[in-house]
Amino acid sequence: MNAVDKKKLRADAHTLKPVVMIGQSGLTDAVLAEIELALNSHELIKVKIRAEREDRQKINEKICQNTGAALIQSIGQIAVIYRLNPNK
Repeated sequence: MNAVDKKKLRADAHTLKPVVMIGQSGLTDAVLAEIELALNSHELIKVKIRAEREDRQKINEKICQNTGAALIQSIGQIAVIYRLNPNK
């Protein structure tokens, strides 16, 4: 994904609200399943991660690795994730 595409996706994500929140239990299988559902229906989502900075980076990497999505932006506790849905 090139810089122009990422810039457009960041602009599109600006108005979105987080659809998944990762809390005290961390990244569980149920949370990953919910992220999969959200990516299938929306393609571009925000995820709120309530954890320390190092943990947030690890969680972002694990989400992208397990779902095949791309991390578009991560600011504070909010991560913007994108995965193209070929069926749309």
